[in-house]
Amino acid sequence: MEQRLENKKIIVTGASSGIGERIAWHIAKNGGIPILVARSTEKMQKQCNEIRQTFNSSCYYYTADLTNQDELLQTTDVLLREHSKIDGLINNAGMGKFELVEEMSLKEVVLMFQLNVLSLMHFTKELLPHFQQNQQAHIVNIGSQAGKISTPKSAAYAATKHAVIGYSNSLRMEVAKDHIYVTTVNLGPVDTNFFAQADPSGMYQKNVRKYMLNPDHVARKLMKYLFKRKREINMPWWMEIGSKFYHISPGIMEKLLEKQFSKK
Repeated sequence: MEQRLENKKIIVTGASSGIGERIAWHIAKNGGIPILVARSTEKMQKQCNEIRQTFNSSCYYYTADLTNQDELLQTTDVLLREHSKIDGLINNAGMGKFELVEEMSLKEVVLMFQLNVLSLMHFTKELLPHFQQNQQAHIVNIGSQAGKISTPKSAAYAATKHAVIGYSNSLRMEVAKDHIYVTTVNLGPVDTNFFAQADPSGMYQKNVRKYMLNPDHVARKLMKYLFKRKREINMPWWMEIGSKFYHISPGIMEKLLEKQFSKK
């Protein structure tokens, strides 16, 4: 694995905490060079210092709110100016809000689409010519099992992840000729601070605590497939099996799993 990632520069968005933080850590551990993009300068600075000290590795960070188009464009301009070759992009930044459709504000819906979908598409588009010129790259988009199975109180969030999966599938076919890999990572609930905003009541987190994925485990799994042709990484495995049955018989699965679907 170290040879596969050796000295490869990989951008990780939403890298200041949670899954993104662990992904950046494991990139450095396996010989790569993480480039962190997030809103929290202090957290990224601390993380880069720890990576440099622990692995004697280079580490870069850039502060940006990716929902702000001007900041996104400025960041990509600086990235392409300061790095002659970037090898990978992991679009990890995202947010969620679990509420009934009738109760969710349009402002929250718009913000979710701006961060989860539009910024992902825009950031990818700005970096794509660079990847095509180099004729090598790996783009990883963090999706969700919610993008395959929608449940109550997650209509808007699930819609954003449906969009991520659909976008990734089209992009994969378009850039295959350029030797660019595109992978979606579809996860069940992960034990991060995501739920502080998604479910402030803590009820859903409490209900699914025993099923939660460890963010470090997610990052280690991703490392196995970086710079390899891989359509999807799905975790946990049993939830992916459930999604396959759901697509065959959605009505039956919704009836059988009604209680499970209503844990938010």
